[in-house]
Amino acid sequence: MIVATAGHIDHGKTALVQALTGVDADRLPEEKKRGMTIDLGFAYWPVEEGLTIGFVDVPGHEKFVRTMLAGVSGIDLALLVVAADDGPMPQTLEHLAILDLMQVPAGAIIITKADRVTPERLAEVQDEVANAVAGTSFEDAPVHVTSAYTGDGIAALKDWLLGEARGLERPAVSGRFRLAVDRAFTLRGAGLVVTGTAVSGQVQVGDRLLLSPLGREVRVRSLHAQNTESQQGQERQRLALNLVGVDKDLVRRGDWILAPEAHAPTDRLDVRVRVPAGDGPALTDRQPVHVHLGAADVTGRLALLEGRRLEPGESGWGQLVLDHQVGAMAGDRFVLRDQSARLTLAGGRVVDPFAPSRGRRWPERLAMLAALDQPTAQQAFVGALATALNGFDAARFALAWNLTEAEAAALVGESSSRTAHGLSFNAEQSQRWAAQVEEALARWHTDHADRAGAPPESLRRTLANSAPRATWAAALAMALADGVVRQVGPMVALAGHEVVMLHADQLLWEDIEPLLLEGGLRPPRVRELAQVLNEEPERIEAVLRRAANLVLVAAVAKNRFFPPSTIEGLIAKAREVAGNQPDGHFTAQQFKDATGIGRNVAIEVLEYFDQAGITKRMGEARVLIGAAVT
Repeated sequence: MIVATAGHIDHGKTALVQALTGVDADRLPEEKKRGMTIDLGFAYWPVEEGLTIGFVDVPGHEKFVRTMLAGVSGIDLALLVVAADDGPMPQTLEHLAILDLMQVPAGAIIITKADRVTPERLAEVQDEVANAVAGTSFEDAPVHVTSAYTGDGIAALKDWLLGEARGLERPAVSGRFRLAVDRAFTLRGAGLVVTGTAVSGQVQVGDRLLLSPLGREVRVRSLHAQNTESQQGQERQRLALNLVGVDKDLVRRGDWILAPEAHAPTDRLDVRVRVPAGDGPALTDRQPVHVHLGAADVTGRLALLEGRRLEPGESGWGQLVLDHQVGAMAGDRFVLRDQSARLTLAGGRVVDPFAPSRGRRWPERLAMLAALDQPTAQQAFVGALATALNGFDAARFALAWNLTEAEAAALVGESSSRTAHGLSFNAEQSQRWAAQVEEALARWHTDHADRAGAPPESLRRTLANSAPRATWAAALAMALADGVVRQVGPMVALAGHEVVMLHADQLLWEDIEPLLLEGGLRPPRVRELAQVLNEEPERIEAVLRRAANLVLVAAVAKNRFFPPSTIEGLIAKAREVAGNQPDGHFTAQQFKDATGIGRNVAIEVLEYFDQAGITKRMGEARVLIGAAVT
């Protein structure tokens, strides 16, 4: 169990931790000299076999509130410390507001230095504390009256902490490993050591991880979990990782050590933000802020998505646009301070760490945020599926929620969703898109009775309400998988749709087809066919165009029609040429030399490939894409 102490400077937090653990958390010489905690202090109390209580002693001076913010991330409960001789002070109230905004589980209120006051003063302070915590998460927290000097109340507090630790319910370890770095230092003979709280997943000695957002690979040489040497560590533990692969100068407080798959730096977050009740200032749209997330402190601006102000006691949707990238995931808690970093303004929860820059205030986007703002990934995914009319990116969701592959697969399976082309649909949405595909194709076949099928993009453009290309591709893929639609070359058609060539065309086609096949990779042109068959070129071209509608040939150019087998042969040649190049890029000259079809024909074929989505032009070269590279 990890416990954080919070409260005003010189209210006895460090002395309290020492009385509980026997460890002086003031580890820095400057702290000893000044008699105050200026950085995070740590102490551990091994209470029994397999159970250790770790204490994070956070500084109380106003100048070090941002360090305090780094200390309250990922803890199990907090102790709000108030000195009996002073009572609640400014930093007491600010620390209380931060704990409440970050929804840190309230532990207990500890009144220290009880030996210094009279019973009457002690009663006054208890009343003052009760008034201060009213309406916060600490409103019903138990109160312990202690004195680190005399030892009064310490034994009772230890018993209470032990009971809390034994009764703490720990969910199963989940997600990919993430650790928020709050300290980095070097040890002689060991090298770089980083410490922090693991917020998800687990890590083992020998694991290869990433320093994020920098993206540098590191390897875990050794580790300590809860101040004990171990082969592995896991979420909700204080860990010290001895790393190789990166210098200390590149590691900063606020960085993350995480599984490579969880590396997704971002500088734009959609959030649910809450302004604490009281006499504090309102939040305004586009307000510059300091954002404290994990152990990071980064500047940015808050865009409000509904209205232009949030008054004290109100909450609403916002988008944080940061000046530097951070490693954020859905569900991460944050606190906002003002531009000078002197006043706590608000706090909240990350809803989507990969927020869009356009359309952020659209009703559809706000509806999606409401669907995503759920306590569990399962609830958020189900809500998002129902809201996303054009399909939902399940892979992006899994990354945002830090799900492992197994967790993501289970999520999709439990939701009874369907996935195609990277988009997921619930049963209702997939049925709606299936109906649109059938209706669109039925109309197409009525309007184009002489064609074997419809080009997917042309079919998409017939829809009354435009569909995104990715969504339409997914809808067609699901219809093909269900057998409702069949593939006809590069086109699609209803499964039962058949087109028969006119008798006159059939007779001429039987003469044309052998000549096209005999031409190999360079079939004869329309005029050449007309001369051989003693027909008008216009008649040959008309028959070939109707044959192209039936996917019997491909109209490569106005006067060139290639049989499917020839197209397949040319694709094979393109694949061969691309495979001989280090980067897979090839030129028209290289394609011409490999096929022997001549420069003009080679260019016509490659332009046809570009239009058909077989190749993509990259300057003077081309690269194979889509099905052509499989």
